[in-house]
This record gives sequence, C-alpha cells and structure tokens, in this order.
Amino acid sequence: MVSDPNKGHFKKNEDWEDVDWEGMEPELKKEFIDFLISSCTSEFSGCVLYKEMKRRGSNKDITQLFQLMARDEARHAGFINDALREAGVAVNLGFLTQKKKYTYFRPKFIYYATYLSEKIGYARYITIYRHLEEHPELRFHPIFKWFREWCNDEFSHGEAFALLMKTDPKLTSGINVYWIKFFLTAVYATMYVRDHQRPAFHAALGVDVDWYGQEVFRKTSELSKQIFPITLDIDHPRWMANLKRLRAANVTLADAADQKGLGGMITRTGARLQAALAFVSLYTIPTKSHAVPVSTRLEPAY
Repeated sequence: MVSDPNKGHFKKNEDWEDVDWEGMEPELKKEFIDFLISSCTSEFSGCVLYKEMKRRGSNKDITQLFQLMARDEARHAGFINDALREAGVAVNLGFLTQKKKYTYFRPKFIYYATYLSEKIGYARYITIYRHLEEHPELRFHPIFKWFREWCNDEFSHGEAFALLMKTDPKLTSGINVYWIKFFLTAVYATMYVRDHQRPAFHAALGVDVDWYGQEVFRKTSELSKQIFPITLDIDHPRWMANLKRLRAANVTLADAADQKGLGGMITRTGARLQAALAFVSLYTIPTKSHAVPVSTRLEPAY
C-alpha cells in the first residue's frame, strides 16, 4: 500500500470518451446516476471511517494502515464525483463529515461488515469488468475501464481486515460464527434487493441480475474462506426463493410508502413482516463449514 501502485490510475486519459448524457435513455440515466452516487458516498464513507479509526488508534502500523486505506477511498470517491459532474450532478462529500451523525458499533461488527464490503466490492467490480472485456459493445460509459485497478484496491483493503481478524481467533470462532453468518446473509440479501432496483442499468450491461448476484456471491464466498470458517449455501432451494420474497416485500413497502390511513399502515406492516420472515428463512439455511488456512494471504485472480 505504501508503494501506491494505483497512484496515477484514477485520472482521465485518452481512454475516457465523451458521454452523451442527453441522449442516454432516461431510465438508464437515472439508474446509472443512482449507481454512481451510491458508489461515491460508499467510498467516501469508507474514507471517513478509516480516518476515524486512524485518529483513535495508537499503534503506528495500524494507524498507517488506516491512513493508506483512507487515501484510496478518497481517491475513488473523487474520481466518481468527477464523472458525475459531467452529468450535471455533484455530491457534496463534505456534508458527510459535517452533518452526518456517527453511530457506535463494536469493533468486531465493523470488521465483519467492512471486510465483506471490500471483498464483495471487489467481486462486483471485477465481474462487471470481465463481462465487458468480453462484450465491449455494452460498455456505455468509460468509467468501467477503470474497474480493474479500482477493485484491486478493494481487494487489498479486504486483505488488511482479514489480517486484523486473524490476530484474534475469538473473532472467527464460538458464538461469533453466528454473527459472521448474520453479516454474510445481510450483506448478500441487501445487494440482491438493491441491484433489482436498477433493471435498466443491468439490462444495458447485458447482465441478468439473478446471475450476477449468484456470481458475486460465489466469488465472495470463495474469498471469505481465507478468514471465515463458514460460507452460505447459496445453492440451497430456500436461498433464491427467499431472496425473491425479500425483494417482493421491499417493492410492496416502497409502493406503500406514501399510502395514508389504516390501509397503508396494514400494507407496510405486512411487507415488513414478510421481509422479516424471508430473512429468517435465509438465515436458518445450514451453512458449509471448512478449515481456515494458516495464512490469510490471497492474490486477486478473477
């Protein structure tokens, strides 16, 4: 990380073609901008988190590690924000640090969630990048050309959190295995639901959302074996069925958001109950166990 191999990567060059934002299909434009804004705020939130962890740390190696990861996340966020400006949109990143309230989480929960966020981010970006390598005619925006180096930063950040968890075996054993299962289930389910909210975006990429989700889950599960003693059984009959139930409940909840009166309240309550039942069904699917390797070290290979 100190060598900063991607230092000069996140800059526009001759590979950055002009984008006809005005000629872009309206629904695709809306969903793509939403994707970019979500990615930008996620990256910058990571920067804020890592800077806060650096500020609170006392070990020189650990504080340097978080400073380097904050550097990468800030660079990603700035690059995406620059792309958004071409569409006439700009995210006020300073707002996140000035106005957003901080919520305290136990360190282990930050480790689980952030490790998975980085590894699933790698899996998402590299899957899209490899798909567009095979189908360059579907690359409707030049930012996709930058996904390989971008996702390699995500990969290295995940490696850092794997090492941190490796230093305390209690984090990945005993009762904490149930927490790992919870975060795996929650992160996968959230991704599935959110991706289905962008059908035009995925259609433009030529990607089936269900296929894409399962492909990302497989990659992430394989990578997470480096530190987690379990993986989710994503081929279990209840897996996809309950992801679809969760998605349907989310759609119902969104449609009923502005409904007033008793009818709206009943609809929203029913949707929340359906979502909860679907999540419980996902969580109770038996997991697959394996021996965790002595060394966590991995290299990006997808």
